[in-house]
Amino acid sequence: MPRTKEQYEAMRIVTRNKIHSAAIKLFAKKGYAATSVKDIAEEARISTGLMYRHYQKKEDLFNELVTYAAEGLDRVAKRFKSTDSPVELIQQFTLEILNDLEKDDEYAQFHMLMNQSSTIEDPSPQIKHLNKQSEAMLHQTARLIERGQRIGQFKQGNTIKMAFFYFASIQGLAMMKITMSEKFITPSLEIIISFLIEDGISP
Repeated sequence: MPRTKEQYEAMRIVTRNKIHSAAIKLFAKKGYAATSVKDIAEEARISTGLMYRHYQKKEDLFNELVTYAAEGLDRVAKRFKSTDSPVELIQQFTLEILNDLEKDDEYAQFHMLMNQSSTIEDPSPQIKHLNKQSEAMLHQTARLIERGQRIGQFKQGNTIKMAFFYFASIQGLAMMKITMSEKFITPSLEIIISFLIEDGISP
């Protein structure tokens, strides 16, 4: 019995998800330049021909992943613009990251991919957009910290420096997750945000 259009679409999505997972893993481990289309196909356990049916060039795949990353940053920045409690917003976002790090390597790998995109010479429009979203996310976090300071939830200090430190901590954890693998120990929420939370405010 021939497959339906819906079945073909479901198969296409499954294959693309395999390709995405394989590419993120290899880009994080080997680097973008050292990863070939053949490497990605082998990691995804599909034929090179099938790989080319989905992506003609490695750049197309990388740019698609970069677009997903930019969209993710935009969603978080919008969350940080809400009128919800600043300390609750930071806690929820940080817990999501720590849970992802505890679960598997995918978040850490995706974070490494984002870092690599900023070092690519002659960046694509997608990479330029990601870099702008990263900067916007940083400044939106600084504004969230400033709002938290005004209502006594966050410690006083230079908000942009505090935002830099917060994301540097997350980036460092992602790198350690990749390099240490099973030996990696996920820190508690309290450890990550203690520098930020005012005394007497429970994380």
